[in-house]
Formats: sequence, C-alpha cells, structure tokens
Amino acid sequence: MRTSQVRRDGGHIAYETQGDGPLVVLVHGMGENRASFRHLVPLLVAAGHRVASVDVRGHGESSTGWPTYAPAEVGADLLAVVRDLDAGPAVLVGSSSAAAAAVFAATDAPELVTGIVQIGAFVGQPKLKPLLRMAMWSVLHSPRLFGMFHNSLFPAHRPADDAAYRRAMVANLREPGRMAATRGVIAPAEPHWTARAPQVRQPVLVLMGSKDPDFPDPGAEARAARRLFGTAEARMIEESGHYPHADQPQRTAEELLGFLAVCAGA
Repeated sequence: MRTSQVRRDGGHIAYETQGDGPLVVLVHGMGENRASFRHLVPLLVAAGHRVASVDVRGHGESSTGWPTYAPAEVGADLLAVVRDLDAGPAVLVGSSSAAAAAVFAATDAPELVTGIVQIGAFVGQPKLKPLLRMAMWSVLHSPRLFGMFHNSLFPAHRPADDAAYRRAMVANLREPGRMAATRGVIAPAEPHWTARAPQVRQPVLVLMGSKDPDFPDPGAEARAARRLFGTAEARMIEESGHYPHADQPQRTAEELLGFLAVCAGA
C-alpha cells in the first residue's frame, strides 16, 4: 500500500488510505504504528468506508525530531490529514494515547469531525509505585523491553500474525528518535484532554477491552471517560486486552459500524 505524506511544521505525517465512502481516520497508541489496525481496516472498507490509517508523529514512517508530541499537536496532525484528503468530515478513532488527540481535533475543528471513538483511553495519569516507575522508565528507553511490554497487553487473545507484527514494530523503534517519540506522546501536557472533553459536541464512543491489563478496573475507566462528555456511550469488548481492534477485530468493527451509522445520521 502506497504511503502518503502531509507536511507539518517540523516534519511530515505518513498515512495510507483504503476504500471509498465516508471517511474514518484510525490513530494508534504509543510505540505502535498504523499496522496496528491491519485487521480492522478490511472490515471497515468492506462495509463501505474510506479508511485512513495514520502514523503518529515520530512513529512508523512519520518523521522524528518533533519539538513536541503533545496530544493537541497530534490532533492537529489528524486534521491536517483530513484536509489533505479533502474527504471530510471524518470520524476519528484513537487508540490508547491517541484517544486524547481525537478530543483536541474534535474541539479545534468541529466542522471536520463528525464523531470520535476512544479505545483504551487513560482518564488520569497512572499512579505507579517506585519499582514499577523504574521498570516503565526502562521500557520506554528500550525497543526490546517495549516489545515485551506490548506482548503483555494481550491477556486473552492475540492475532495469528502478532509475533511478526511485534518484530517489525521493535525494528522500527530501533530507528533514531523513535523511542523519544514513544516517551513524548505520554509525557504530561497541559491542558489535559479531560479538560477539553466537555466541549465536544459530536457523538462519542468509548471502547475498552474487558481484560485490559493497563487498568485495575477497565469498566470503571470506560465509565469515567464516558461521563466527561455531554453525549457518549461506553462499550466493553469482552475477552479483549488493550488493543481490541487487534485481538477482537470483528467485535470491534461491529461496535464501530453501529456508531458510524449514528454519526452519519447526526
């Protein structure tokens, strides 16, 4: 699949598109790349959607060395992709750290966004004990350790090609500047996306894996995210970890397609 690029101050954002129809923009979380959605994209395309999969700044084929990786700037990158395609407005689907970026995009340019989906969103900064904090510091500085951490986020199911995807992901993270970007997208930044959430006027869907190991209580985290918005629904993907679009793509697609229909009629 051919990679497209959109220029931004400080570098370029890589993305690829497939299909025809209403636009859906998929955005991965820290350390990953657009191939995270490799099992979800064909399902959305088959249902009649044009799908743009984006490499977050500093990740995948997007350039490195950005002065900031804050969610507000990632959100602006998503809007730049929508404008570059001249195919909006779009529904934005953000996984993990990118769930915050979708909120900023929706409030900065509401005319370009018809709805947002948050997958595995973090409502607050995780409170880690000192030993865990040290372990995460190591993970965020080592491609190999990040790969091991990523492997732990599939507690119930994993795709058949999971090992091959992870090898390619770790190889990408070994490129200069990639681990700095991985740390950058989760660095504390103000304003936090939760401050912007009440300003969102578009429909919102919160998706969470029922066995997401990143949260002590995934259901409670999903409900906390839902309550921040004026109009939102929260749905659990059963027997899923932190990446429902990878370990339960069919079930995730069913939830997304129902929500996309709502957005089309909004």
